[in-house]
Amino acid sequence: MTRKLVAAIACRNQGSRLYAKPLQNLDVERGVRIIDNICNCLNTIDCIDEIVFGISEGIENEVFKFVAKEKGLRYVVGDQIDVLSRLVQCGQLAGASDIFRITSESPFLFFEPVEELWRKHQKEEADATFMDDIIDGCGFEFIALKALEESHAKGERKHRSELCTLYIREHIEHFKIIKADPFPELLRKDLRLTVDNPEDLVECRAVYSAFKDLAPRIPVCDIIRFLDENPKLIELVAPFTEAGYATMYRWGKHE
Repeated sequence: MTRKLVAAIACRNQGSRLYAKPLQNLDVERGVRIIDNICNCLNTIDCIDEIVFGISEGIENEVFKFVAKEKGLRYVVGDQIDVLSRLVQCGQLAGASDIFRITSESPFLFFEPVEELWRKHQKEEADATFMDDIIDGCGFEFIALKALEESHAKGERKHRSELCTLYIREHIEHFKIIKADPFPELLRKDLRLTVDNPEDLVECRAVYSAFKDLAPRIPVCDIIRFLDENPKLIELVAPFTEAGYATMYRWGKHE
C-alpha cells in the first residue's frame, strides 16, 4: 500500500506568555513569520505530500484560515483543547496514511534526516517514529493515522490534548515504535529553539537574521555553533530550558 505523509500543523493564537506565536515575525523587515519559515521548509521535503492546518475554534484563530488560503493549503477547524482530534481530522481530510507532526511555534526543523527516516518508517511498517532527544523545538514525529485514531478512541482526557502521542508512549507494547537518534551535537539541553516567551522570540530572530540567506533550510548544527559564539542569547532563554525539558514527553505510565 502506498503511504501518504501529511504534515498536520495545529494552529491557535492563545498564549499566556506570548500571543499569536506562529504569526510572530522572524524577519520584521521582510515580514517572514514563524509559520512561513515552517511551511517553506516543509515544502522542500519531497516525502511530505501535503500540509494541512488544524485550526482551533475561536474568533481569534480565524486569521489562520487566511494564512492557509494565501499558501494554498487545506485546513480543518476543531476543538481548542483536543489537539489530537484536529490532527486526526487533518489526516482524514487529506487521505493520509501517516502524519508528520511538528509544532507551529518552532521555526527551525531538524530537516536533514526526515527523508531517510520516512523510508525506515515505511520499511519497518512502524506506527510511530520519534525524533525526541534533540534541542527543544527541532524534533518531529511520524505517526500512522490509524494509531492516532486509536489513541483518540481509547485514550483519556489527558491524551486528547496537545500531548498527541502520549497514549502511544504509555502503551508501547501495542505499537511498533522507532526511536531515532539525533547527531550527538544536538543533545544540548542548555539550548531551546521554540518560541513560547518574548525572550525566545528575540533569540530566534537573531538566529534567522544570521542565516536568512539559507532560509528556510537552516541547519540546526550551524545554529548551535552560532549560539555558542553568542552566549548572551543562550543566557537569555536559560530560565526556560529546565522547565521546557521537564515537560517534554516521557515514556511509560510510571515515569
